[in-house]
Amino acid sequence: MAAGLGLGAVLLGGCGGGNGLSLAEQACGHVHTSLALYEESLRDPANQAALQQRAATQLRVALPLAAAANSADGSWNPLMTDISEISRVPEQYLVPGLSAQCSPAALSAPGQPQATLPPGSPSTTTGTTAPGF
Repeated sequence: MAAGLGLGAVLLGGCGGGNGLSLAEQACGHVHTSLALYEESLRDPANQAALQQRAATQLRVALPLAAAANSADGSWNPLMTDISEISRVPEQYLVPGLSAQCSPAALSAPGQPQATLPPGSPSTTTGTTAPGF
Protein backbone atom coordinates (compact mmCIF):
# COMPACT_ATOMS: atom_id res chain seq x y z
CA MET A 1 0.00 0.00 0.00
CA ALA A 2 2.82 2.41 0.84
CA ALA A 3 4.38 1.78 -2.54
CA GLY A 4 1.07 2.60 -4.20
CA LEU A 5 0.86 5.85 -2.27
CA GLY A 6 4.40 6.72 -3.29
CA LEU A 7 3.66 5.97 -6.94
CA GLY A 8 0.52 8.09 -6.82
CA ALA A 9 2.50 10.96 -5.34
CA VAL A 10 5.09 10.61 -8.09
CA LEU A 11 2.43 10.68 -10.77
CA LEU A 12 0.71 13.67 -9.23
CA GLY A 13 4.00 15.42 -8.57
CA GLY A 14 5.03 14.85 -12.15
CA CYS A 15 2.08 16.93 -13.31
CA GLY A 16 3.69 20.08 -11.95
CA GLY A 17 5.82 20.75 -14.99
CA GLY A 18 8.62 18.32 -14.20
CA ASN A 19 10.11 20.40 -11.43
CA GLY A 20 12.57 18.20 -9.55
CA LEU A 21 12.53 20.54 -6.56
CA SER A 22 8.86 19.89 -5.82
CA LEU A 23 9.42 16.13 -5.96
CA ALA A 24 12.55 16.39 -3.82
CA GLU A 25 10.63 18.41 -1.24
CA GLN A 26 7.96 15.69 -1.14
CA ALA A 27 10.65 13.02 -0.73
CA CYS A 28 12.29 15.06 2.02
CA GLY A 29 8.98 15.24 3.86
CA HIS A 30 9.14 11.46 4.16
CA VAL A 31 12.84 11.62 5.03
CA HIS A 32 12.13 14.04 7.88
CA THR A 33 9.37 11.75 9.17
CA SER A 34 11.75 8.81 8.94
CA LEU A 35 14.49 10.63 10.84
CA ALA A 36 12.04 11.67 13.56
CA LEU A 37 10.81 8.08 13.94
CA TYR A 38 14.38 6.79 14.03
CA GLU A 39 15.37 9.31 16.72
CA GLU A 40 12.26 8.39 18.71
CA SER A 41 13.25 4.71 18.46
CA LEU A 42 16.53 5.49 20.19
CA ARG A 43 14.64 6.91 23.18
CA ASP A 44 12.00 4.16 23.33
CA PRO A 45 13.62 0.71 23.68
CA ALA A 46 10.27 -0.99 24.18
CA ASN A 47 9.08 0.11 20.74
CA GLN A 48 12.45 0.43 19.02
CA ALA A 49 11.99 -2.28 16.40
CA ALA A 50 8.52 -1.10 15.37
CA LEU A 51 9.61 2.54 15.18
CA GLN A 52 12.67 1.67 13.11
CA GLN A 53 10.51 -0.39 10.76
CA ARG A 54 8.17 2.59 10.33
CA ALA A 55 11.19 4.83 9.71
CA ALA A 56 12.49 2.50 6.99
CA THR A 57 9.02 2.39 5.41
CA GLN A 58 9.04 6.18 5.16
CA LEU A 59 12.32 6.00 3.24
CA ARG A 60 10.87 3.38 0.90
CA VAL A 61 7.93 5.70 0.21
CA ALA A 62 10.37 8.57 -0.41
CA LEU A 63 12.46 6.61 -2.93
CA PRO A 64 10.15 6.86 -5.98
CA LEU A 65 9.73 10.58 -5.30
CA ALA A 66 13.50 11.06 -5.12
CA ALA A 67 13.93 8.99 -8.29
CA ALA A 68 11.39 11.15 -10.10
CA ALA A 69 13.14 14.28 -8.82
CA ASN A 70 16.42 12.89 -10.14
CA SER A 71 14.81 12.16 -13.52
CA ALA A 72 13.54 15.73 -13.71
CA ASP A 73 16.83 17.22 -12.50
CA GLY A 74 19.94 15.08 -12.16
CA SER A 75 21.26 17.18 -9.31
CA TRP A 76 18.94 15.20 -7.03
CA ASN A 77 20.93 12.00 -7.61
CA PRO A 78 22.66 12.20 -4.19
CA LEU A 79 19.26 12.31 -2.46
CA MET A 80 17.98 9.34 -4.44
CA THR A 81 21.18 7.41 -3.81
CA ASP A 82 21.17 8.07 -0.06
CA ILE A 83 17.53 6.99 0.26
CA SER A 84 18.09 3.85 -1.82
CA GLU A 85 20.73 2.62 0.63
CA ILE A 86 18.04 1.74 3.21
CA SER A 87 17.71 -1.69 1.61
CA ARG A 88 21.26 -2.61 2.61
CA VAL A 89 22.52 -0.15 5.23
CA PRO A 90 21.12 0.45 8.73
CA GLU A 91 19.51 3.87 9.05
CA GLN A 92 21.98 4.93 11.74
CA TYR A 93 24.61 5.21 8.99
CA LEU A 94 22.27 7.12 6.67
CA VAL A 95 21.17 9.81 9.14
CA PRO A 96 24.01 12.29 8.44
CA GLY A 97 23.67 12.08 4.66
CA LEU A 98 19.88 12.16 4.67
CA SER A 99 19.85 15.09 7.07
CA ALA A 100 22.24 16.98 4.82
CA GLN A 101 20.45 16.12 1.56
CA CYS A 102 17.13 17.34 2.97
CA SER A 103 18.45 20.39 4.79
CA PRO A 104 17.12 23.81 3.78
CA ALA A 105 20.52 24.57 2.22
CA ALA A 106 20.40 21.42 0.08
CA LEU A 107 16.86 22.14 -1.07
CA SER A 108 17.86 25.65 -2.09
CA ALA A 109 21.05 24.52 -3.88
CA PRO A 110 20.55 20.99 -5.24
CA GLY A 111 23.61 19.12 -6.40
CA GLN A 112 25.99 20.95 -4.12
CA PRO A 113 28.02 18.76 -1.76
CA GLN A 114 26.20 18.61 1.56
CA ALA A 115 27.75 15.82 3.60
CA THR A 116 30.27 13.08 3.86
CA LEU A 117 29.83 9.63 5.31
CA PRO A 118 30.92 9.31 8.92
CA PRO A 119 33.99 7.16 9.63
CA GLY A 120 33.21 3.46 9.49
CA SER A 121 30.12 3.90 7.33
CA PRO A 122 29.46 1.67 4.36
CA SER A 123 30.83 3.07 1.14
CA THR A 124 29.32 2.29 -2.21
CA THR A 125 32.43 3.47 -4.02
CA THR A 126 35.04 1.43 -2.20
CA GLY A 127 33.00 -1.59 -1.23
CA THR A 128 33.96 -1.23 2.42
CA THR A 129 31.46 -1.73 5.16
CA ALA A 130 30.90 -0.51 8.65
CA PRO A 131 32.06 -2.67 11.55
CA GLY A 132 29.79 -5.64 12.13
CA PHE A 133 28.61 -6.06 8.54
